[in-house]
Amino acid sequence: MSLSLTDAPGQSRTVPRLLIGLAFALTALFVVAPLAFIFWRAFAEGWAVYLGNITDPLTRHAIWLTTLVAVIVVPVNVAFGIAAAWAIARFRFPGRKLLVTLIEIPFSISPIIAGICYLLLYGRQGLLGPWLADHDIKIMFAIPGIVLVTMFVTAPFVAREVLPLMQAQGSEQEQAAVTLGARGWQVFSRVTLPNIRWALLYGAVLCTARAVGEFGGVSVVSGAIRGQTNTLPLQIELMFNDLNTTGAFAAASTLTVIALVVLVVKAALESRR
Repeated sequence: MSLSLTDAPGQSRTVPRLLIGLAFALTALFVVAPLAFIFWRAFAEGWAVYLGNITDPLTRHAIWLTTLVAVIVVPVNVAFGIAAAWAIARFRFPGRKLLVTLIEIPFSISPIIAGICYLLLYGRQGLLGPWLADHDIKIMFAIPGIVLVTMFVTAPFVAREVLPLMQAQGSEQEQAAVTLGARGWQVFSRVTLPNIRWALLYGAVLCTARAVGEFGGVSVVSGAIRGQTNTLPLQIELMFNDLNTTGAFAAASTLTVIALVVLVVKAALESRR
């Protein structure tokens, strides 16, 4: 049951109103104002300049690369999250708690550290670098490196959303389906998946948002090569360093729109859950 300011007769309404007003004021100051400034600065020189910056070949390539990375990373992490959550929630095995801890490691490690680890592992002077060079396999300063580090950073999102729900629901319905003769895929598609679909979609949305906005780890492994390995966040930094402030804000507005769309989808999924 929700409470309102009139639920407690005789209680002062001053404090609740002050807290609500403070919450709105801080939100406007720290969230709404920066977002509004991004769009104001992006359109400050008119639509023609804005569209010119958005359609710049380097910016279009950055948008394409960011989309490509998200398209690769999100399905892989969705599959990994389902498999990991299923294993942890449905089976008891040695190292189960260790697996949970390992899944959450990306939350406690800076993305830059993750990028450096990949660089020391797959870089030309890294542990596997000479072998990769001998076989003409390029991971660092190329798309595979960007995909790998983004996959690492976003790995926990789906698993962390799906796992608590699967643990809370238990396995009784799945066992009943097996008893009635359902095969493994039928159990998953007709029993498990419908029960976790909103948590799964919620985790996928969070994973997408993180993949699109990742900067730290990607900046280490990509080399920030113009027109080749610059994702949209890196392109924004590049344009800003080139003193193309309007272009930087135009690119930032694109990233902001993506974030706002993700926020709307996230809110809709939360209401469904």
